[in-house]
Amino acid sequence: MEHELIELVLADTRERMAKAIDHVKGEFSAVRTGRANSALVENLDVDYYGTLTPLKQLANFSVPEPRLLVVSPYDKGAMAAIEKAITTADLGLNPSNDGVVIRLSFPALTEERRKDFVKIVRTKAEEGKVAVRGVRRHARQELDGLEKEKENGISTDDVKRVEAILDKMTQDEVAVIDSLLAHKEQELLEV
Repeated sequence: MEHELIELVLADTRERMAKAIDHVKGEFSAVRTGRANSALVENLDVDYYGTLTPLKQLANFSVPEPRLLVVSPYDKGAMAAIEKAITTADLGLNPSNDGVVIRLSFPALTEERRKDFVKIVRTKAEEGKVAVRGVRRHARQELDGLEKEKENGISTDDVKRVEAILDKMTQDEVAVIDSLLAHKEQELLEV
């Protein structure tokens, strides 16, 4: 099974599955847990002198207390634009601007809101699993195409062995998503 084309398919599949896992992690970090977390706001687009710019390029973040996020803009002239971006993002946060920094106080989550967030993360986890399975399906289609091209020397047995490897990779990545989901649910339901 030391076939270069098969190795390329497997390497591409590993890379795509890793990206799917990273995407799920990013989606999870954007769901707030009642604790201050810069991931919630750092990718907000701010209208910075006519250009939409991610907030993380315009400010520094700190968490002096568990429920307080402090946004320190590099350019004090961008304060109003940053405040507007946070307000219009509908995150349930009210920015407090003192002219130097913007403070975001994270209110405690109600039981109902926590359950809503759990539903959201479960949906995002399922989307991640679908993405991983889609990567597997794509790899299988590539293998089928390689098998049909008789001149490259890939046999049906080679394809079956690689499909077993793909199934194992898929199961492992789905297990990682399940583990991330369990951790996030625990984090959300923690009072």
